Amino acid sequence: MTNPPPSGGWNDPAWSGQQSSPPADPVSGQPIPTQPTAADPYAPADPYAGGDPYAGMRQTSDQPAAGYPAPAYPVYGYAAPQKTNGMAIAALVLSLVGFASCITAPVGAILGHVAQKQIRQTGEGGEGMAKAAIIVGWILTGLFVLLILFYVAAIVFAITQSDSSSSY
Repeated sequence: MTNPPPSGGWNDPAWSGQQSSPPADPVSGQPIPTQPTAADPYAPADPYAGGDPYAGMRQTSDQPAAGYPAPAYPVYGYAAPQKTNGMAIAALVLSLVGFASCITAPVGAILGHVAQKQIRQTGEGGEGMAKAAIIVGWILTGLFVLLILFYVAAIVFAITQSDSSSSY
């Protein structure tokens, strides 16, 4: 029993039981090889069988290296930890203690300014701590001053209200 040929005009050897011929070149009529003709059917076909077009461009071992030198990458190694300025630590601690007792906040801010000057001169670490101490210290000092002004205004208001109510 023979099977009908599949659509597309090609013959499958598994269906017809016959070997199909390789496709032919439409111009020359010669068969186009689809597999390598070497003994190993899985050997890769050489796309440059006519010659290697890049043969003159490849560097051989007897030629010196051409072009740009290799990029110089930075050498990373162990860096000694930078010493932190002690005054910056003290300034930050005093500024943060200013949340509980507002008296230490301006002291922490002033010490933060002194620590920043020392850090610029000596190159020590702790610049961020000094800056944080300055910011927190002056903000808490400003809030403390506003609180004192509010209490003074409340006392003055209470005194003037009591004087005006006692005159009746």
